[in-house]
Amino acid sequence: QAQLVESGGGLVQAGGSLRLSCAASGRTFSNYAMGWFRQAPGKEREFVATISWSGGGTSYADFVKGRFTISRDNAKNTVYLQMNSLKPEDTAVYYCAARRGRISSGAREYDYWGQGTQVTVSS
Repeated sequence: QAQLVESGGGLVQAGGSLRLSCAASGRTFSNYAMGWFRQAPGKEREFVATISWSGGGTSYADFVKGRFTISRDNAKNTVYLQMNSLKPEDTAVYYCAARRGRISSGAREYDYWGQGTQVTVSS
């Protein structure tokens, strides 16, 4: 059974940093594009960042460009999201997802999802 497990969330002050991790198990995701999405209370799930299977291709939502960095280590079956200069509006549950094929910002195109990790940014 393929599984994605996020970790690294928590409470941080505005301007601080967090690094989220997503560990994959049950299968190899080295040929899958990986993505991060987030969902704040009362809002729809939104795209944050995605990375190609090789790590050579990335895409970011405009609101995180220059602040967040997505990366992956296929040997460890893990994808990361480094979040810097965090803002209160970044508060949300962050989800890791995997899809076979190219990078995509569309949540419906992803096949596997983690349970999410809470990120709370205080002002």
